[in-house]
Amino acid sequence: MAAVSVVLFLLLAVVVSGAISRMLPISLPTPLVQIMLGAVIGLSTSYRVELDPELFLLLFLPPLLFLDGWRIPKDELLKDVSTVVELALGLVLLTVIGMGLFIHWMIPAMPLAVAFALAAVVSPTDPIAVSAIAARVPIPKRMMHILEGESLLNDASGLVCLRFAIAAALTGAFSVGAAALNFLWVAGAGLAIGVVVTLAATRAKAWVTRRWGEDTGSQILVSLLIPFGAYLLAEQVHASGILAAVGAGVTMTFAEISRQALAVTRMRRNSVWDTIQFSLNGIIFVLLGEQLPGILAGARQTVAVTGHSAPWWLAVYVLAIVAGLALLRSLWVWMSLRLTILRKRNRGESLQSPDWRLIAAMSFAGVRGAITLAGVLTLPLALDDGSPFPARDLAIFLAAGVIIVSLVLASVALPILLRDLRMPPEPSRQAEEDVTRIATAKAAIAAIEQRQHMLAEESGDADLYTSTAARVMDFYRERIEGLSDGRSDDLRMQERLFGDFLLAGVAAERRTLAELARRREVGSATVQKLTRELDLAEARFRG
Repeated sequence: MAAVSVVLFLLLAVVVSGAISRMLPISLPTPLVQIMLGAVIGLSTSYRVELDPELFLLLFLPPLLFLDGWRIPKDELLKDVSTVVELALGLVLLTVIGMGLFIHWMIPAMPLAVAFALAAVVSPTDPIAVSAIAARVPIPKRMMHILEGESLLNDASGLVCLRFAIAAALTGAFSVGAAALNFLWVAGAGLAIGVVVTLAATRAKAWVTRRWGEDTGSQILVSLLIPFGAYLLAEQVHASGILAAVGAGVTMTFAEISRQALAVTRMRRNSVWDTIQFSLNGIIFVLLGEQLPGILAGARQTVAVTGHSAPWWLAVYVLAIVAGLALLRSLWVWMSLRLTILRKRNRGESLQSPDWRLIAAMSFAGVRGAITLAGVLTLPLALDDGSPFPARDLAIFLAAGVIIVSLVLASVALPILLRDLRMPPEPSRQAEEDVTRIATAKAAIAAIEQRQHMLAEESGDADLYTSTAARVMDFYRERIEGLSDGRSDDLRMQERLFGDFLLAGVAAERRTLAELARRREVGSATVQKLTRELDLAEARFRG
């Protein structure tokens, strides 16, 4: 009962934090508000949430990584795949090695394996925190796609490095050759399991749907179970459950192309996943804030591990780690962009050197968030011999400090750097969209004609079906004519005006429907049905 109460209270805190972040007169990222609210909760009660590392990892990471892999634009990711890989793999390895050695040099009392583990958990970035920070200053699309792709891959690479660091800390031994072979198995088997689980689940769903129809609730539940199934199966064979969740999410996009669900299923499923993403990310940051009072209360004992007596040394260590991460990221971003420009120029393309603000914005966008916290909380409580895990509380404190400081710095710097920042022009996709609309419209006309003839032959009332089908086909013919004779701009303007007029009509319908419902002149079932229709119409033209 206590556990259920805690979960409900955390969800309430997430809701309240979202409302507070919108009410504030200054632009503060929602994750920062959630951390502060969690700290208030931790200070106002003596109860502490005891976090089981393995349970925390299982509950939070698979669905978040699965959703990132599912929703990331695949073509945009492939367009900048070299830059993404350089940031997600090269930068992570550089961060783990460089920051691990730096942390061990700065804090000799922290064992080298634990220092590498801390470096591994602070290496992944969090695009959700970046989006929250830049809500009032939109991030350029291409830059956001690169950050999303980097985050998707560096989540996996950073946490796989964490796994090896923890193993070294537990066993006291580390072999580069054995680690390389183990990494190939962990990564390859993890990705393969994710792909296989997703394909098997989607094909099984399609087979059941073809024979007995589709149940929306079951379809949504299957999508929720896939990341957990892939994660648990991979962990059973000692592969990476993290990469299995990522692979499952990426495969989900392609698996659903040939096995489409009903429209109502997709809409409800998207709503469910949006809620899960919002809830899990919010709970993680609220938990971070809730744990802070306890972490700070033990700061004096924690700093004693470092050989100092003043707690302010912990702040010095946090700032030093943030500065080191920013320096490594800035250098790597600059080198990555220079390599990209050189590759483009070798292919005959002319590109200008990147604006320094672009490099700075990409560097400050390396905000640490939910994955960092989830990773550091998975550090074991004890070694194999039963003794306490060395410097665990210190590592958690430093990781929490890095998250908070990076959020604060990015919330101040990113809006300034992104204001009026000009990115290289993006190629227009309008021609591709027009060609696709014409092709789908022609297919629709052919299907309507076929359906018209079939119904006319069955009933014999050809005039009724011909006139009704003509009304629908005229709508598609107008689209084809508008897109194929050079009047596409006029057609798009007409569609925008049509949407504006329709939204005005929908608003009037809602007011009338609400008035009729208040006067009890219409039943609740009718109100629900008409409200659903109005919601669909509004979603189409507002989206």
